[in-house]
Amino acid sequence: MITSYADLISEARNQSEPQRLLFVFCRAELPEDASEAEKANFERGEGGALTPVVCVDKTIAEVPEFDVIAEESRKTGQAWDVVFVAAMSGRGGVEPSSDEARQPMTMMVESIRLGHIGNYLPLDPAGQALSLN
Repeated sequence: MITSYADLISEARNQSEPQRLLFVFCRAELPEDASEAEKANFERGEGGALTPVVCVDKTIAEVPEFDVIAEESRKTGQAWDVVFVAAMSGRGGVEPSSDEARQPMTMMVESIRLGHIGNYLPLDPAGQALSLN
């Protein structure tokens, strides 16, 4: 079971084909038409909508520790609350390129916008896995 970014990296390194990681950083936001109950829940850190603010693909070698990708995300100036991570397998011992990751990344962002997050690993700003309901 993957409970952290370190677990994810370990698992990715154990795959038979090299992996490319897809990251979608999201900010929790409260819709303008939120009810008073929804506003109260949001103030307690519950509910809201996840809005993608930054996305990037990286090889495992580029981001061996969570601090590396977290620091890179801070340099964008975009605040975020959760990052979703997915992995793409290479073929024939060759890791996928950024060009090959473009379409899956677009689909991942759209999927998250629609609230379909079950296929991705959600991590908090410390790199620990989250359980989202």
